[in-house]
Amino acid sequence: MSDANPSVQFFEWQFQRQVREADFALNPFETLALPWLQGEVLDLGCGLGNLSVAAARRGCRVTAIDASPTAIAHLRALAAAEALDLVAAQTDLGAYRIDRDYDTIVAIGLLMFFPEARARALLAEILAHVRPGGRVVLNVLVEGTSYLGMFTPGGHYLFGRDELTAYVPGWTIRVSRHDSFPAPENTSKVFHTLVAEKPAPSTPDSPKGG
Repeated sequence: MSDANPSVQFFEWQFQRQVREADFALNPFETLALPWLQGEVLDLGCGLGNLSVAAARRGCRVTAIDASPTAIAHLRALAAAEALDLVAAQTDLGAYRIDRDYDTIVAIGLLMFFPEARARALLAEILAHVRPGGRVVLNVLVEGTSYLGMFTPGGHYLFGRDELTAYVPGWTIRVSRHDSFPAPENTSKVFHTLVAEKPAPSTPDSPKGG
């Protein structure tokens, strides 16, 4: 997503307000996610980085990515002030490629902001770059959502209610929950949050003596 994207601008205004008001509390999805983060963490669409900061404070090594200049400037300053093991980068997430593997990859409130093909491709890329034994934390809007005001027309994708789960066969599901929240003009937002653990490689049988 570029800076001209209405969805990016929507959040840029929101982040500017939050910085002015010093509103840095974890949202309910971030609170749910935090205990599951481990090792090297990639936080895609990190926003102001509240979850990234909380994870770094708990000893994780964090790479945080977002399109918002306000969010990334805030996050870099905070990471420097606290000497956190956290790297923050501003980038176009519509073209971003994951270049290595991580112990945990987080995408909270991100994937639905892309057209279907890009949303599914980035999801597949995320799953491919989780290390064996590692975890993915995903949160998306799903079918049944009627609040569309924050989306670029024609540039979003509402996932099927349980579509995320279908992408992780063989993974251990740690959390799978649906939440519905009221939105403006008698609309609603319906979310699916999934925490899943990638299978670790099987241990070869010990050699038998003979």
